[in-house]
Amino acid sequence: MTTLRRLLRMFTPCMTAFFASGCIMMMGLLASRLVARDLGSSLYTWTSIVGMALAGIAIGSYAGGRIADRFHARRSLAVLFGLSSAACVATVILNNTVGHGPWLWRLAWPAHVLLHVWLVFFLPSVLLGAIGPVVTKMALDQGLAPGRTVGTIHAWQAAGSIAASLLTGFYLIANHGTAIVIWSIGAAMLAMALFYWISCWALYFWAIVFGALATMGMAPADWARNAGLSVGLRQARDPNVILYEDETAYARLQVRRVSERPDRRAFWQDQRKHSEIVVDDVTNLQSFHAKVYAGLTRGLAEGKERPSMLVIGGGGYAFPQYLQATWPESHVEVLELDPGATGAAIAAFGMDPGTAIQTRRIDARSHLERLVRRQSDDQSAGHYDFIYEEAINDSSAPFQLLTSQFNQAVAQLLGADGVYLISLIDTYQSGRFLGAVVNTLAQTFPHVHVIANRLKLSSGRDRFVVVASRRHLDPQELLQRYDEHLPFRCLDESEIDTFKEKADHLVLTDDYAPVENLLTAVVRQGATEQLAYRHLAEAMTLHSKGFYDQSIPYYQRAMQLSPSLSIRAYNAIGHVRREQGDLEGAAKAFRSAIQFQAETGIEQTTIASVHMNLAMLLRRMDKPVEARKHFTEAVKWFRVDLRQNPNSLVVWDWLGDTLAVMADFKGASEAFEKTVALEPANPAHYRKLAKALEMQRRYDDAIAVVRKQIVVLKEQGQHEAARQMSQYVEILEYERVKQRK
Repeated sequence: MTTLRRLLRMFTPCMTAFFASGCIMMMGLLASRLVARDLGSSLYTWTSIVGMALAGIAIGSYAGGRIADRFHARRSLAVLFGLSSAACVATVILNNTVGHGPWLWRLAWPAHVLLHVWLVFFLPSVLLGAIGPVVTKMALDQGLAPGRTVGTIHAWQAAGSIAASLLTGFYLIANHGTAIVIWSIGAAMLAMALFYWISCWALYFWAIVFGALATMGMAPADWARNAGLSVGLRQARDPNVILYEDETAYARLQVRRVSERPDRRAFWQDQRKHSEIVVDDVTNLQSFHAKVYAGLTRGLAEGKERPSMLVIGGGGYAFPQYLQATWPESHVEVLELDPGATGAAIAAFGMDPGTAIQTRRIDARSHLERLVRRQSDDQSAGHYDFIYEEAINDSSAPFQLLTSQFNQAVAQLLGADGVYLISLIDTYQSGRFLGAVVNTLAQTFPHVHVIANRLKLSSGRDRFVVVASRRHLDPQELLQRYDEHLPFRCLDESEIDTFKEKADHLVLTDDYAPVENLLTAVVRQGATEQLAYRHLAEAMTLHSKGFYDQSIPYYQRAMQLSPSLSIRAYNAIGHVRREQGDLEGAAKAFRSAIQFQAETGIEQTTIASVHMNLAMLLRRMDKPVEARKHFTEAVKWFRVDLRQNPNSLVVWDWLGDTLAVMADFKGASEAFEKTVALEPANPAHYRKLAKALEMQRRYDDAIAVVRKQIVVLKEQGQHEAARQMSQYVEILEYERVKQRK
């Protein structure tokens, strides 16, 4: 009976310690998912979270001990749980607002990550850390043996941490998302506060406020969503841009619309764009590394009816869909741990649920090693013709997929003429990650090539494709044959040796593979680029409001921070100068954009509009010869873009306008015919097409087009516009009669 009485007296303190420690662990895991929206997931974020949690517990424990000595234990616990509940709500608001403060983005990236994490999550860690000493004091007040009591409380605290980590990591986040879990923790803490001080009116007041805030933060109604946005309880979400959103145990997934015509979408994982796709046109690849993969695969797979292909990391399945569509009889296998990524690809990224692509939900390293073991037992086991590495991003990389031991497994599974392709990001200034990857591959493969996205080695980050094989191949010739307009650069041996030297000729092994340290410069540069995009967005906002002089410094800062934004920034500055009446200044800005593109080879699609803008400006400045030169360049680059995006309504429209200005009305009418086919409900396309036909004296065709336009206008209720177009028909009929005479 004494033992039972002692257990009952310890039950409440033990359960309280279990719950409070579990909440600390849950908040730490939730912090990793919440900050990933703005900061990604890297060594910096996890270091900051662990350091923050330990510091919070340490300070909270000290404060809790002082509180336990001075105040009533039960009421102290009620206050601490009540404040912790409020701190949970504060984390939601702070996480949605802190990342948007410009001052934070001016700091070095490690300091940025550290301050973001601490500002958002430090307070709840301190408050929850203070509960432990108060609970221990409450248990000791029961008159039980001090050593046994303290040991029991600590044991239940550890059990709570273990249970919470398993429950949160394996079930709650993946099945319910971070937002619901945070609000549930806040509600549970409020319930604990009321349990310890049921007569406290302040807690009931907070319960009412908490309920209102939870409704604004979670309810699906429009009024609740708008109210939640106004107080920072929700993040702004444009349904026209974000088509799909999910939170899995591995990442926060989004599918965003890039353009409507064509229906171009981007697949994002933890605020990192993984791939792009044109829905219903999966062979129209959008990203540089996918085009390089495709060009090399097309050239090397000639003569093979059923090549065998393995893709490590599915992401949005953009490239696997291309492989399956291009070689429908081939074997395409994807290793993707996250079932949510596969579900997102089917739901919003154009993948057929009945696809022949074989997806394996398994770790790539263990799968390949198992295949190697099976191959040694069964000599008839097949080989892959191509293995593609798609699991590396710009903030983290699974080291186990980059080591010499993994490369040996890859080599064993490739055929004699098989090829291993890796896509990665590094900076030209550092180059340590690229150098280490190349040097490691060279230990296994006799031929290693590096292909860069830029025509010239310069500053900033760049996408690289590393190609490893046993046989000699010529990437330059294969890629030029695939797409003569693809901007790329094959690094020569001396350039590759330079990158190896930057990495101190490091060979990555299972025992030593410091990939996080090698990626430090990449992560920091990524943060700088995010700040550059924020400056660009601020400049565009000021520009749209007519604050021209104020917008230009922001455009210039964006260029300084991220040279890759130079073409867009120069183009925008050109518009600003033109609107200010400074035609020479505008021309200078447009020419700077063109020069930058010529030097780097990037932003091919954007440069066409820059040429068009400069040509229109030169025409206005009475420089027809130079204007025609840039009109011609604009047409060339528009056609290059259309070869890659044949259903781009905007580009067809711009091409038609440019050709019309150049008096090439036949080409203009062909372009406008395409816009009519792509968007038959837009009367403006019919008007442009009719005018181009009229200028060719093709009056019958022009009349037919205008009559179709009249039907569209009437269907849209624009009867006055339809009447005016009827008068235009009469004019065209009169011109037709004159022509026949």
